[in-house]
Amino acid sequence: MSKNMAPIFLLLAAVGLSTALLGLQAPKAGLPVLTTSAGQSADVTTLNIVLDEAGIGYDYCDVPTVEMAAAGVGLGGREPGPGFHVEINSDLDRFPAGTPYKAVVFAIGASLKGMGASGLTLEAEEARLRKLIEFCKQNKIFVMAVHIGGESKRGPAGSDNERMIDAVAPFADLIVVTKDSNKDGRFTKIAQSKNIPLTEIDYALGLVDIAKQVLR
Repeated sequence: MSKNMAPIFLLLAAVGLSTALLGLQAPKAGLPVLTTSAGQSADVTTLNIVLDEAGIGYDYCDVPTVEMAAAGVGLGGREPGPGFHVEINSDLDRFPAGTPYKAVVFAIGASLKGMGASGLTLEAEEARLRKLIEFCKQNKIFVMAVHIGGESKRGPAGSDNERMIDAVAPFADLIVVTKDSNKDGRFTKIAQSKNIPLTEIDYALGLVDIAKQVLR
């Protein structure tokens, strides 16, 4: 067994512990799935690598609009450009272009450099996320909030990173965080107050098994 694969086999215990803590069952979302960033940090790249490792197809856009999400698989044919990234990795044999998404996975973590490259202010990013989550709720699209940046993507109340957490986590159908991201129990408090299943993992690679459970 490689050192990189070892955390996967430790994950099942972590999943059982955290979901039992809240007395909730691990939810199922299904495919197809869209991945995106909440705050434009590089953590969304890690998320996409995890889904590749899990063998799960996905579409990705760093700043999808509601109209793009509504267009389903293929994101309406939008092409990448400066400050705008698009990857279509869904299984088009199973999910032809236009197939409605069943899940959107948000990688939470703020980067002022990343937002600046996309022409976004912090307020504009919050507004974009709010509209996208409202669309998901209205159309019964599963919202999965992921925080794998650890302490480096946290901060005091009102900081950029904390505002991204506030924009997404309380509205999620499932929250998945690394233990380093939740040292102060902030995500646990959100999950308990909003009755949201929460799973803690030791490493980002722990997402592999969760993705296989939730997104298939």
